[in-house]
Amino acid sequence: MVHSLRQRDILKLARAAGWVEVEDLAQRFEVSAQTIRRDLGELADQGLLDRVHGGAVLVAGVSNLGYEARRVLHESAKDRIGRSCASMIPDNSSLILNIGTTTEAVARALLEHRNLTVVTNNMNVANTLIDNESCEVIVAGGIVRRSDGGLVGDLTSEFLANFKVDFAVVGCSALEMDGDVLDFDLAEVRVSRTILRQARTRLLVTDLSKLTRTAPVRMGSLADMDAVVTEAPLPDELQDRCAGWGTQCVTEALRNGETDAG
Repeated sequence: MVHSLRQRDILKLARAAGWVEVEDLAQRFEVSAQTIRRDLGELADQGLLDRVHGGAVLVAGVSNLGYEARRVLHESAKDRIGRSCASMIPDNSSLILNIGTTTEAVARALLEHRNLTVVTNNMNVANTLIDNESCEVIVAGGIVRRSDGGLVGDLTSEFLANFKVDFAVVGCSALEMDGDVLDFDLAEVRVSRTILRQARTRLLVTDLSKLTRTAPVRMGSLADMDAVVTEAPLPDELQDRCAGWGTQCVTEALRNGETDAG
C-alpha cells in the first residue's frame, strides 16, 4: 500500500517514464534527497520499484523496461559481469553478441582485446567496438528497433546463420530457479536461439536481479549453456542444477582465482 500522496505521484512518474531520479524528485516535491530516498526505499519494499544508483526504475512484468532505465539498472554488477566474461574470451577469437545492456558491458570490456571478429545484432555493441582498431565488427541486417538499437526479425536470423563462431554471448530479461532463460520479445528470442546454435561455446551473462523478474518467452535453459556469468554466486539450488548439466557458474571472484562452487 502506497503510504503518501507523494509516493503515489512518484509511482505515476515512474510508470510514465520508466524510471525516476532522486535529485529531480527532490526539486519537484521540494523535499530533501534523503526524504526521496526513503520514499523510493518504501516503494521498493512493496515491490513497486527497483532501486538503482541515483533513483529507481519500474519492476518488470509482461513488458520490458525502457532502454535508458535498463542501462542504469544494476550498472555496477553489469560492469563486473562484462569484465568476467571478457576474461574468458581470448585474443584471435570470433563471437556473436546479442541485444542487451549486459552484452554491451561485455563489449566495453573487450576494447583491449586483439584480433577479434565480432558479429552482432546490437548497434550499441557495434558503436562501442568501433574504437577497437584490432576488432572486425560485422553488423547483422534486419529491422532496427529504435528503442534500443537492436536488430530483429527473419532477415537478422538468416544473416546470423551464415556464421560459425567460437563464442556466443547472450543476455536475458529473467531467469527461473528451474534454469529457464526468459525474455519479452519473441522476435528477439528467435534471433538469440539462432546465435546460440551458431557458436561452439555458449555464454549467458546476467545479473542476479533477473531471478526476481518474470518474462513470457522462453529462450532456452541454463542446461543449453556452457557457462553462466553473474556478479555473485547463484543460489545453491540453481548451482546444483548447473553442476548436473555441466554448466559452469562464473563470477568475478572465480575469475580472480577462487574455487568454482558450481
